[in-house]
Amino acid sequence: MSEPISIDIWSDIACPWCYIGKRNLEAGLAATASDDDAPQVNITFHSFELSPDTPVDFDGDEIDFLAGHKGMPREQVAQMLDNVTGVAKNAGLEYRFDLLKHTNTVKAHELLHHAKAQGLQHEMEERLMSAYFTEGKHVGRVDDLVDLAVEVGLDADATRDALNNDTYVPAVRQDQAQARAYGIQGVPFFVIDGQYGISGAQPPATFENVLRDLWAKRGADVSA
Repeated sequence: MSEPISIDIWSDIACPWCYIGKRNLEAGLAATASDDDAPQVNITFHSFELSPDTPVDFDGDEIDFLAGHKGMPREQVAQMLDNVTGVAKNAGLEYRFDLLKHTNTVKAHELLHHAKAQGLQHEMEERLMSAYFTEGKHVGRVDDLVDLAVEVGLDADATRDALNNDTYVPAVRQDQAQARAYGIQGVPFFVIDGQYGISGAQPPATFENVLRDLWAKRGADVSA
C-alpha cells in the first residue's frame, strides 16, 4: 500500500478564498474517489492570521473594515465582495457579507488546534467557516466558540478551559512560523507532500490532476 498523500493547508477563518479553496479541494477529491486506485490523502489545517491586529469586536461591517484596512474606496470594496460572493456561489457557498461579524481570529485558530487534538479538526474548520461566512455568527469570543465546538462534539468545559488558558497559542505560533519558513504570504496555501505548493483557491481540476499524478508516481515507486 502506498502512503497517503499529505495535504497541509494554511488558511484563516476570515479568508473568503480559503473557504472557496476548501470546497474546490473537496470537489477535486470527490472527482478522484471513483478511480480504480483512488488517491488516499491526509489533510491538516494550519493557522494563518490575515489581520492579527483586528479587535475582537470590530465596530462596522465588512466594507468598513476592508475600506480602512486596504485603503480602497467603499464602492470598489462592494464590487470586490460581490465578485467573491459570485465565485463562492459557484463553489456551492452562500456568502452573507451583510451579516458577517468581522473579528480577531486567534481564538478560532486555538479552537482548531484543540479540535485537532480530539480528532475533530475537519468538522471544526467547516463549522467555523460556515458560521462566519454564511450565518453571521461571531467567531472571536470564547462563549460563541464554545457553542460552536459543542455542535461538532467537543466538550464545553474542556474547550472553555483550553481557550481561556491559551493552551494552544504555542501551536498557532508554530504554524505561523512554519508559514514564514515556507515563504507563505497569502492564503489559502496548500503544501502537498511537503514539497509542492499550490497558492490560492484553484479550481477543482487543479487538485484533481496533482493528486492523480502524485498517486500514480507513488504506485510506480511501490511496484518498482
